[in-house]
Amino acid sequence: MSEVRKHIVFYGRVQGVGFRYTAKYLTRSLGLTGWVRNDPDGTVTMEVQGREALINKLLVGLNGGHFISIEWMDTKEIPLEEEREFVVKM
Repeated sequence: MSEVRKHIVFYGRVQGVGFRYTAKYLTRSLGLTGWVRNDPDGTVTMEVQGREALINKLLVGLNGGHFISIEWMDTKEIPLEEEREFVVKM
């Protein structure tokens, strides 16, 4: 299966609820790479790379977080990058 890379902006209750660290845990358990960061406007931006089915599992897992409430996401596919892990950007 081929890999894809997605740029995703999450809207809703996504800051101050453990979103980035939940993302880090889930992506590492799924073998995905990329990064996640909080943005000044209250959104969270993520770039994630791997098999599309695994990225979909990540999104389901994030939306199932106890305090996390994703209202909507803007998603676009972008070119693949060379990287080895998933990191939380400050």
